[in-house]
Amino acid sequence: MDMLLVAGEQETIALTAMALHAIGVDAVSMTGAMAGILTDPSHTRARIVSMDCHRLVDCLESKQVVIVAGFQGVDLEGQITTLGRGGSDLSAIALAKGVQADLCQIYTDVDGVYTADPRLVPKAQKLAEISYEEMLELASLGTKVMQARSVEFSNKFNVPFEVRSSFNDIPGTIVKEEVSSMEDVVVRGVALDKNQAKVSITNLPDMPGTAATVFNGLSQANVVVDMIVQNIGRNGVANMTFTVPRDDTARASKAVQAILEKLGGGEVTLVGDIAKLSVVGIGMRSHSGVAEKLFAALGDTEANIQIISTSEIKISVVIDEKDSDRALQAVHTAFGLDAE
Repeated sequence: MDMLLVAGEQETIALTAMALHAIGVDAVSMTGAMAGILTDPSHTRARIVSMDCHRLVDCLESKQVVIVAGFQGVDLEGQITTLGRGGSDLSAIALAKGVQADLCQIYTDVDGVYTADPRLVPKAQKLAEISYEEMLELASLGTKVMQARSVEFSNKFNVPFEVRSSFNDIPGTIVKEEVSSMEDVVVRGVALDKNQAKVSITNLPDMPGTAATVFNGLSQANVVVDMIVQNIGRNGVANMTFTVPRDDTARASKAVQAILEKLGGGEVTLVGDIAKLSVVGIGMRSHSGVAEKLFAALGDTEANIQIISTSEIKISVVIDEKDSDRALQAVHTAFGLDAE
């Protein structure tokens, strides 16, 4: 499958090099392997293990334009691997690290990172800059501007990058390491993820190791669990609620049923019409009142909160999907993010 998936990128880099040659520009095309991208052997979802960009650097020093096929690499056995969805962004940032570039520019169909999805919040503002941590949270919370793994890589190796449009020359959004001035903005953005489902387990046997058994079974079924709430056990039983991607609902239900049979008790209920709304900002570390303002805005729109999850720079809540668009706009306004 990986051999097939890389065909499009490799055709494109060859054609691009030919086009540059036709206008008198010295250019060379390289596969991911030729550019020195070494991965683990996990086909269709490989992770980058190391980089050896000496060949690429030599070409650049010879004044050649280098066109590298994104989304791919090679493992230790020489097998072609692909990096998974959004892997071309990861390739670009990894190559920027490999050649010690000052900046990596990611050209896409939007002209930057906004305080919210502008299709849902017309008054959303484009951000001039954002920290790696904030961008990573937004990417993992449903913002589709950047792949989360790409942001993780850039954060780990401090590779600043700019998200900008392929269709104009307007400056985009710079994603970089945190600086003190960023803390002045309490909330940087608001994200909404409707691809969520809620799984509730009731009358679960309340004994040591039960939670481990449940989540081990879900892990074995390749179900990614997000927000988790467990009630205090009473009369030997407890209740547990967690969220999963909506696409994983059937697999999660089947896995939980098998787990409950093993544990000897419990019932499972699935709810698909929910959404996760999140506010993100490194300014939360030094400012109070964020939760109060969020809950007040949700209360004004009569959006009922089902689950709450917090981290150092994020607060997420689960609400009914029917209330989510209205709640998103209300929260965006409450934190002063609307464009003038």
